[in-house]
Amino acid sequence: MTAQPPSKEFLIQSRAAIIGVARDNTGEVVERAGLHVKDGVIVAVEPFDELKAGHPDLPVEGDGNAIVLPGLINGHHHSGLTPLQLGVPLEPLEFWLPQFRGMRYVGHRLDTLYSAIEMLEAGTTTVQHIHPGLSGHPDDWTTLSDAVIGAYREIGMRSSFSFMIRDRNQLVHEDDEPFLDRLPEIDADYWRPRLASSKAPIADYMAWFERRKAHWQGMDADKVSWQLAPANLHWCTDGCLTAIFDTAERTGSKVHMHLVETHLQAEFAQKHYGKSAVQHLSDLGCLGPNLTLGHGIWMDEDDLDLIGSCGCSVCHNASSGLRLASGVAPVNDMIRRKIPVALGIDQSGINDDRDMLQEMRLVWSLHREPGLWTPRPSAAHVFRMATEHAAATTGFEGRIGRLDPGKAADVVLLDWKDIARPFIDERVPLLDAVLLRSRQMPAKTVFVGGEKVVDAGRVISIDREQVLEEISDILSSALSPVETEARERTEALMSHIRNWYAEAYPASGRQPYRFNSLARRPPF
Repeated sequence: MTAQPPSKEFLIQSRAAIIGVARDNTGEVVERAGLHVKDGVIVAVEPFDELKAGHPDLPVEGDGNAIVLPGLINGHHHSGLTPLQLGVPLEPLEFWLPQFRGMRYVGHRLDTLYSAIEMLEAGTTTVQHIHPGLSGHPDDWTTLSDAVIGAYREIGMRSSFSFMIRDRNQLVHEDDEPFLDRLPEIDADYWRPRLASSKAPIADYMAWFERRKAHWQGMDADKVSWQLAPANLHWCTDGCLTAIFDTAERTGSKVHMHLVETHLQAEFAQKHYGKSAVQHLSDLGCLGPNLTLGHGIWMDEDDLDLIGSCGCSVCHNASSGLRLASGVAPVNDMIRRKIPVALGIDQSGINDDRDMLQEMRLVWSLHREPGLWTPRPSAAHVFRMATEHAAATTGFEGRIGRLDPGKAADVVLLDWKDIARPFIDERVPLLDAVLLRSRQMPAKTVFVGGEKVVDAGRVISIDREQVLEEISDILSSALSPVETEARERTEALMSHIRNWYAEAYPASGRQPYRFNSLARRPPF
């Protein structure tokens, strides 16, 4: 299926438009609004009847039942087919990630399109794509990144591309060689070259990044952004981090870094540096407004004070923290310090998909702490996380995240009848109604840069059914000898990894359940 050439100029009719979030943390709602879109940009937001009277010949999208909102932004995403779909059980992160090495892969284009279909049909128009890593020769890196970015462009999404950079500790919280030396020879011989191929000199990564960023700035600066992604503190030496942040400063690039996602990562920092991971980054001079920290579950009060003073953002991935037993980030304490919190779905959401409104509902519910007067995130707080705050982390800041004149026409239309059936009292704020009552994969129509990419709830710029059938055919076929060996060697590896963690982080007795490092022991 091929999309029709988009109208360069048109109007959008609505029952109401959610422009964004006001300074007083209420939704900016314009009833019976019309949007005038021209050449991919919002020209005006005015009462629809007035716009129509002034432009009687322009085509009209939407109708009097449409709720119009800015395109949502997935601020933290990795890949397409979910690990659960590919046979990897949900376990704590340290046991979950190594099992990816035994997963099958459908190729860069199909894998990217799969999650992009889900994102667009749920109203997500921009994604921060953090690729799990690069292997082989720089030519292979280019092939991979071009295929991923090409898939997003093919389906019509806006993407910020980055790749996770590691120079140590790829399997456990210990450097690769000592760990491999203790493995049986057959296992060490299998894993040694594979680990080596995914760890290049940091200077090579930086030089390649600068070339590819410049290439895509010339090719499609409107819909493609690049940034750097040091994988995590336990995966990066200080020299690696310094090189990355120096490159980011020199090239004006943003940085997205996983940090203290699990309590073991927080313990790693204390064990190796005698301080928190956040404090170590501060001492290295890495904290600043260009940095987004992914997860941040195990930050303490001092960490949050540092983050609040340096202008960093945090990307909250609520479903991920729950599904992998990592914990719950102290989002209310971040909001209290005015730390910009973006929203990401990470590998997948609570429904094993990429439904951003579902993720927003989860965040709203998860952080409703007990107490009569306890601060809690409002619908507006959460909406801003998935729009303005997430936009600021992508490299497209100032261009997306709101429905203001001059902004890109990244626009989502929901059907009010789907939300309100059979009834919603008029006293319910529109943002609350949209957030708490929208259905799964709710978008009826979606525009990215003024181009229609979803119509009647389905993507139209690609043949979605063909993509799904191709994926099914590949994954339903018999395992190849290479895939069989990868699965067997990964299963054997996992027993060694579990033993390593049992020795390195011995349990000192069962601890009371806690969400994060700010949680206090219950008073009973």
